[in-house]
Amino acid sequence: MSTPHNPTRRQALFTATGLAAAALLAACGGGGSDAGAPAGAGPATPADASTYTLGAITGFGSVIVGGVRYDDSRAECVDEDGNARDRSLLKLGMVVAIDAGAVNRADASALALRIRMGSEIVGPVGTIDTAASTVQVLGQTVLVTTSTLFDETLAGGLAALAAGRVVEVHGILDPANARIVATRIEAEDSPAAYKVRGPIANLDTTAKTFTVNGELISYVALPGVQVPPGLTNGQIVRVLLQTTQAGGAWVAIALRGGLRLPDRSGEAHLEGVITAFTTAAEFSVNGLPVDARGASFPDGTTGIGLGARVEVEGMVVNGVLMASKVEIEERGMPMRRQFELRGELGNLNTAGKTFALRGVTVWYGGATMEWRDGTEAMLSNGRRIEVSGVLAADRTRLEARRIEFK
Repeated sequence: MSTPHNPTRRQALFTATGLAAAALLAACGGGGSDAGAPAGAGPATPADASTYTLGAITGFGSVIVGGVRYDDSRAECVDEDGNARDRSLLKLGMVVAIDAGAVNRADASALALRIRMGSEIVGPVGTIDTAASTVQVLGQTVLVTTSTLFDETLAGGLAALAAGRVVEVHGILDPANARIVATRIEAEDSPAAYKVRGPIANLDTTAKTFTVNGELISYVALPGVQVPPGLTNGQIVRVLLQTTQAGGAWVAIALRGGLRLPDRSGEAHLEGVITAFTTAAEFSVNGLPVDARGASFPDGTTGIGLGARVEVEGMVVNGVLMASKVEIEERGMPMRRQFELRGELGNLNTAGKTFALRGVTVWYGGATMEWRDGTEAMLSNGRRIEVSGVLAADRTRLEARRIEFK
């Protein structure tokens, strides 16, 4: 479980309130590994971590985040409260934080020591706006992009959602635009609790209520020791809620600070949203202050501002990310994200040109398919392959662009 942070000290660096772009809930784990631990290495623990990565999972065969393959075979997998979780439940599109050993730049690999993950919202669907590509979930605006992956039970994307259906949303909290940019949406039929993450507003410490993007939340039933000290408007919190309202308010059953930041100094790679902005050289990403005075900007600095989605690389020193590179990840409605899967295929359907790989259905009937070290005729159940592709039109399957035989 992460060491508590001092948001006041961090805010003073840039005079702004930050937030966590991703949180931890439900399950953690991966799908095995293709990279082994160093020969003769002893037991590794999260305390040995020298790198930190936060981003969406874009592949398996190891866990792939930010273009790096993380061998998760020895990783401690936990939720946001530090509870151990089963590794089989990790899915494409989930946002995770990985504490790892040094990254081998030659083959973009590293040994994961701890994987922490979770969702942004669990709650009922409200208004669906297909023109704006948004959906309201527990009163929160969720932006669905061309890279938002839907669970296979929700084939069709937004069209598969219906008012009142309970879903879980993984993604990036974007307070500047009062929304969550979804990376994955899945059905949650019988949740023990709802969940919301966001900035406090309209705080009433006497009535013990506040709102998160207009949704009234009461924490009157919580013992004082379960309430984070110094609650204030603008603070990002994570709240678990009863699944029914009382007196027009959602009833909190757990209330936590919502920031999640690196535990220690070291190399870092963050995918997230600019949550505080002074200049292109001085801003915060997911609540972490960034000093970009010495950074390169491959995409230029136009578009670097509050609410922009960026990828930042550098070193965390005394709670500040000293950036070496800042890239604009996606502008407006983003391009289709590439996903990668490696493993043994199953459920081969040569007529429909589909197979299953790492829990994902892959379609290989595209005209632009590239075959490496083999041909379509060599596909068979149990055959080990690597697939690179993008989301298909149904938003749940992967449309293969390249298949390589292993």
